[in-house]
Amino acid sequence: MDNLNYLNSRGTRFALLSLIVGAVMISFSGVWVKVAHVTPNVSAFYRVVFGGIILLVAALYRRELKWLGTRQLMLSLLCGFLFALDLWLYHYSVEYVGPGLGTILPNFQVFILAGIGILFLRDPLRLVFILSLPLAFLGLFMIVGINWAQLDATYRVGIYFGLAAALIYAAFLLILRKLQADQAGGSFFYVLMMVSFSTAFFLAAEMLYNKSTLKIPDLQSLFALAALGLFSQSMGWILITNALPKIRPSLSGLVLLLQPSLAFVWDVLFFQRPTTLVNWLGVLVALAAIYLGMAGQSASDDGIDGGM
Repeated sequence: MDNLNYLNSRGTRFALLSLIVGAVMISFSGVWVKVAHVTPNVSAFYRVVFGGIILLVAALYRRELKWLGTRQLMLSLLCGFLFALDLWLYHYSVEYVGPGLGTILPNFQVFILAGIGILFLRDPLRLVFILSLPLAFLGLFMIVGINWAQLDATYRVGIYFGLAAALIYAAFLLILRKLQADQAGGSFFYVLMMVSFSTAFFLAAEMLYNKSTLKIPDLQSLFALAALGLFSQSMGWILITNALPKIRPSLSGLVLLLQPSLAFVWDVLFFQRPTTLVNWLGVLVALAAIYLGMAGQSASDDGIDGGM
């Protein structure tokens, strides 16, 4: 009865709808990366540039632009560096292994965050966390196959990049939480705008070093990059972040599994990814492990974030 009353709350229903819409929006990230006719580092750059412009307009409209001090600037730059590296790894992983697996792998960050909580923050070591680790890698092997040596070299690199993205994303989330905590009661639009533009700075530096072109070759690429910035970098994150405090962590964790789940579905539907029954079971096992990893984190921290 308590659960029924909880879900019947108008505010909770609206927050739940926002969470679902946000997760669906972000689930298309890999699709937009894949269909844009630009290199992965260029799509990462435009993702944060277009997203940052949208967030800038929102912050201007809300009159929330203000100097917050050198400490916040340095934290924003550190967030930007980590997010630039994370997006670079994620976008190349999507290019090499597809949007489905390329999106599931960075979600392994929940195990890293839970491990950090256990090792450094004195969080209790829960049985669900212990069980989640072997389940996650069992699911991964069911998706990619046990014969690792027979996989294409580029495909293997894509898996390594996806796992590395999980590590960097965990570090990014820790710094982002610190930045948000320092600005308690401040503008979330402003924080994400600063992170987006600082991320764009580091990605631009990488492209300048590698002499990458910023040219958008066609309308399809422009639409895909704009959608990536609008839905994945701004609207999806905003909807999810605003909804999370109003929903129980156990429920929000289940809902946010839509993001990697749908990403895999889109990979199969739009890009004809060859998928056997064992592969689908592997997806379910990996997602179950991710959820258990979330449950293995501190009760004071839902461990859920917007995702890739």
